[in-house]
Amino acid sequence: MKRELLLEQIEKDNTYWDIVVIGGGATGLGTALESATRGYKTLLLEQHDFSKGTSSRSTKLVHGGVRYLQQGNISLVLEALHERGLLKQNAPHLVFNQSFIVPIYDWWSGPFFYGIGLKMYDLLAGKLGLGPSQNLSREETIKLIPNVEPSGLRGGVIYYDGQFDDSRLAINLAQTIIDAGGTPLNYFEVKNLIKKNDLVCGVAAIDKETGDEYNIHSRAVINATGVFTDNILRMDNPDAEKIIAVSQGVHIVLDKCFLPGDTAIMVPHTDDGRVLFAVPWHNKVVVGTTDTEIQEATLEPRALEEEIDFILSHAKRYMMKDPARSDVKSVFAGLRPLVRPTDSKNTAAISRDHYLTVSESGLITITGGKWTTYRKMGEDTINKAADVASLDNRECITKSLRIHGWLKNVDKNDHLYIYGSENIAIKKLAENDARLSEKMCDSLPYIKAEVIWHVRNEMARTVEDVLARRTRALFLDAKASLEMAPIVARIIAQELNKSLEWEKEQVDQYTVLANEYLLN
Repeated sequence: MKRELLLEQIEKDNTYWDIVVIGGGATGLGTALESATRGYKTLLLEQHDFSKGTSSRSTKLVHGGVRYLQQGNISLVLEALHERGLLKQNAPHLVFNQSFIVPIYDWWSGPFFYGIGLKMYDLLAGKLGLGPSQNLSREETIKLIPNVEPSGLRGGVIYYDGQFDDSRLAINLAQTIIDAGGTPLNYFEVKNLIKKNDLVCGVAAIDKETGDEYNIHSRAVINATGVFTDNILRMDNPDAEKIIAVSQGVHIVLDKCFLPGDTAIMVPHTDDGRVLFAVPWHNKVVVGTTDTEIQEATLEPRALEEEIDFILSHAKRYMMKDPARSDVKSVFAGLRPLVRPTDSKNTAAISRDHYLTVSESGLITITGGKWTTYRKMGEDTINKAADVASLDNRECITKSLRIHGWLKNVDKNDHLYIYGSENIAIKKLAENDARLSEKMCDSLPYIKAEVIWHVRNEMARTVEDVLARRTRALFLDAKASLEMAPIVARIIAQELNKSLEWEKEQVDQYTVLANEYLLN
């Protein structure tokens, strides 16, 4: 999976694509995979790195949406539960069963709503369910979540959902696209749309590494740019009205001591009407999220002080060992692309359903949705694109398609499990050169061999690519990741024949970035 080899595919004279997908997050990757596996000549262009934005900043859940059930959106829950089951089958090295407990401090709203409601959740999941929900006694609840606040606790309700590593799945999807004959490229920005007779017939794009510009022609162009959807719509029509309401969700990461054991907590009621999760993840705990309307989308959103205070204050209500600012290992913010009706003022109330539309020029736009339903979004979009571009109708095969790295029964005690079937190749790299088996810092498990693998096989181009998305060091412990940055820069520079000046620039840039993930 070398970027240089993929780049050759668009440098050939008179290359003409069936489908060009703009955007390399969950939606764009799912759409490009759907296209490539149907045999369409497919190109995906991402302006930064795969899953740089929203798709690496989730709550790490593959879920049907308990809150959507509470809102009465049965169709969305049903679709998501079905897709959750398919994703667990198709990527078992990254998607796992996760038990959740709703701690109950009020007998009436607890067993009555959540007990009955979660039984409906089980029923909707059908054969793809992950386990039956059940009521727990106070003693059983404390045993499973020892740090739960005991004062006033009456019991709990346990249920099951999915947990995953979002950006690792994104990288595996990019690899699967290549396996299917498609061409995904990172650091390739679309600057404009190409039109003929007022119909979109391609894109003008620039390789951000070389500065080279390309006019790329295709039968269909798909806008899958998430929170940047309106930017592409305005390329198509400068007078286009905004359709995206940007909502920010913030998470904090704590040490495992704040949630001993393997069970997650779901807090059913926050002050703004959301639910709050505390989820075990890579031997840490992810706690979130918030829902704050943001006026302008950016590639690197920042958590607001009030959002951090909101999460900490709510966590303290449900944890006997109260987390403080000094306990936060990393804080990260992600932006949700919500398609808002003109009369809606509250982002928490906006539907999370995906939205698919075609403009008068033939530009296809897919937005909204969530990681869990990425495959179904891709299927729906390519069905529409085949009609718009008069492509041969071809069967969808992604429902049972094994994602690159597929491996059942992984050993989660070995941190290399996230590479699935490819963990053996990484271990061989380390065996052949003892220096590559060395850890890059004491507090995180990552070894030097992984960085070489990321560059040679996963299109990593920068220190950030490795520490934020190929490994999850930035998200798990931002301070520890800073220790790793010079080592990572040196390895990448050797692999890509970069200069000492490039190394220094990379470390300097990463230091600025990582400090934004730390709380002072």
